[in-house]
Amino acid sequence: MIKEAIILAGGLGTRLKEAVPDLPKCMAPVAGRPFLFYVINYLRSQGIEKFVFSLGYKHEIIDAYLKEQFSTLAYQQVIEPEPLGTGGAIQLACSKTTEENVVVANGDTLFTVDLHKAALFHNHNYAECTLLLKPMKNFDRYGVVVLGEDQLVKSFKEKQFYGEGTINGGLYLLNVNKFLDEEFPAKFSFEKNYLESFYEKRRIYGIVEDRYFIDIGIPEDYNRANKELANPPLDLKTIDNSWTIFIDRDGVINHEKKEDYILNPGEFRFYEGIPEAFKKLRNHFGKIIIVSNQRGVGKGLMSESDLQDIHRKMVEEIEIAGGHIDKIYYCTSTDNKHPGRKPNPGMAFHAKADFPDIDLSKSVIIGNKPSDMLFGRNAGMHTVFVATTNPDIVLPHPDIDVLFTSLPDFVKAL
Repeated sequence: MIKEAIILAGGLGTRLKEAVPDLPKCMAPVAGRPFLFYVINYLRSQGIEKFVFSLGYKHEIIDAYLKEQFSTLAYQQVIEPEPLGTGGAIQLACSKTTEENVVVANGDTLFTVDLHKAALFHNHNYAECTLLLKPMKNFDRYGVVVLGEDQLVKSFKEKQFYGEGTINGGLYLLNVNKFLDEEFPAKFSFEKNYLESFYEKRRIYGIVEDRYFIDIGIPEDYNRANKELANPPLDLKTIDNSWTIFIDRDGVINHEKKEDYILNPGEFRFYEGIPEAFKKLRNHFGKIIIVSNQRGVGKGLMSESDLQDIHRKMVEEIEIAGGHIDKIYYCTSTDNKHPGRKPNPGMAFHAKADFPDIDLSKSVIIGNKPSDMLFGRNAGMHTVFVATTNPDIVLPHPDIDVLFTSLPDFVKAL
């Protein structure tokens, strides 16, 4: 798996000036959030854990957003002293990478390919660069002709090209060391001075994926993105067994200890009506998943065996009442930037890998902390807040769809 990504986020958004004045292109608001939000979380869904942001125009806006919205993301930044072109920006960002192979993504495009499949192809072919290509009709981007069973990139169209074929989707897998073997100037075009110049001499490949693609630099695509990436309102009456519910533990299922941890089964106490609520949840959701931060283990205050004893007690009493839990995920790390620790969405993506039939757009997270809600948003879920320990939270809230006093009250509303 490839674990690190470079995001090129220095663009001005010239064609979006009327709709999005005075913002870097990747910060254009789409369905209520900067477009960069969707790019980051798609890459995280594909196993990316570390990011390098290449910034330029009004970089301070992106910097402030990352600090506020993604404070637990493992990332670094490089700032172009002047516009360096795509190649110069990638070259500068490579100075901050730590992995041999990285993903390079444009901050203004979203191409939802299977990066695991692409990484296998990239490594199998000992590739220096693998382009992710999108089959298209009537397009106006660089066209790419792919010939041969090995999908070696054979030819580039230098000018805008209209017709049928594949386009460069702005997503690359790059071997950093091989790329930096060539001495490039500080300012150059990745497409023209690297891809077009070296495709016959170096191991540059393409792999075609007919997946969702959008480029918000095109005004028509920007308008389309605002419709297609919008999270529809949560209608509880539409929930059926094709849906999944993710449930936080402490403060939702059981009483939590303020500023402390439940250390053993003797300290675990259900809220009233919880086992019976799980029985009813079986009638509404196809999968029931627990997701819990458990830093007490990481701090050495309890063992993982103690945690499993607590979970064993919880599951036994829920099953006695006729309920069921499909799986429990927990993160014991003390590092807030660990990809599995909420609000980072790693546990949701782990569940999706274990249960491929889970559709995160038809999933709900129910929790009692803002970090649970942001976890849900980062994973593309609907969010339900229960005010058991935070009664002052009110709607409207950007990360909360609906609010209830408790998990049993939510179940009653289904």
